[in-house]
Amino acid sequence: MTAYDRAYEWAFRHLATRVDAERAHRLGFAGIRAGAPLTSRLSRVTTAPVEAMGLSFANRLGLAAGFDKDAEGIAALAALGFGHVEIGTVTGRPQPGNPRPRLFRLPADRAVLNRMGFNNSGAEAVAHRLAVYTRRQRGSEQRIGTPRTVLGVNIGKSKVVPDDDQAAVEADYETSASLLAPYADYLVVNVSSPNTPGLRNLQAVERLEPLLAHVRAVADRASPQRRVPLLVKIAPDLADDDLDAVADLAVAGRRDAVLDGIIATNTTIGRSGLVTPAAEVEALGAGGLSGAPLTARSTAVLRRLRSRVGEEMTLVGVGGIDTGADARERVAAGATLVQGYSGFVYGGPGWPRRIVRALEEPRDRGEAGHA
Repeated sequence: MTAYDRAYEWAFRHLATRVDAERAHRLGFAGIRAGAPLTSRLSRVTTAPVEAMGLSFANRLGLAAGFDKDAEGIAALAALGFGHVEIGTVTGRPQPGNPRPRLFRLPADRAVLNRMGFNNSGAEAVAHRLAVYTRRQRGSEQRIGTPRTVLGVNIGKSKVVPDDDQAAVEADYETSASLLAPYADYLVVNVSSPNTPGLRNLQAVERLEPLLAHVRAVADRASPQRRVPLLVKIAPDLADDDLDAVADLAVAGRRDAVLDGIIATNTTIGRSGLVTPAAEVEALGAGGLSGAPLTARSTAVLRRLRSRVGEEMTLVGVGGIDTGADARERVAAGATLVQGYSGFVYGGPGWPRRIVRALEEPRDRGEAGHA
């Protein structure tokens, strides 16, 4: 660990944990954007590109959706060393999200609990911001010394849209896909957050299959010159039979040129195995848990999916990736790419560099990952 990393760890333990988590996030993100030229020099790591879904990723590590909901700092995040940045979740309509407080740290577990509720400025506003980014910010990535980062756009259901109205759900996702697909390197349909009522009901295959087909058609119309890869993000709390059904749907979707991959997994509604006292956790209330407590389940879900979908499907492993060993284990379990969020929160700006270096080690020893 460098002096830079030790300084962040001290500041996180003694300063950041005394500030409301959401406010600390805003301040930290502002610092990342302001410090992009410096962090780009700190994050340079020689890596071998990874090819997936017809895209070239500078490395296997990406930033999961949730950190940059409104596409405000893509270039700055890329400067830290992420090979891809996934923005969102973006909804068809702007929405404030759930009442505050809604974001909490569990330092003893290196975990985060959130019930943000897809707070974002809406697809139209984010599309405008991405248009500006496309024209200007990708050039600035080169000026601050980073390779072009792959941009993922994660879309979800607006809270006011009833989940039991399939036509309304599809129309809502259509709004986001039509506005955002032209700027996305890949598009993600999020049906797995626990913080939008009824959203996880859309993971049922009979609901998910027509939704994905509709988003695929909309994305193709919105981006006729370039096919935008489509993925679906699923929850870790699915039963094994439901996981198998999603895997089979994905295989059929890949064959029919509808779906290109699965992101496994989102946050969990489970609370088992935590070091933080149960009464303290209960007092925080509802929400999705991310971070180290999710490691074992997310890895198991990924491994089951890989055994079911075969070697060709792109799988993105996310959930509880805290250390380089965690990232390597996820690749060994079948991940084509990996993402982090809570590990980044606890690890600081130097965390992407450490994970990327660790991910390079298996290939240096001649070990093959999924691509």
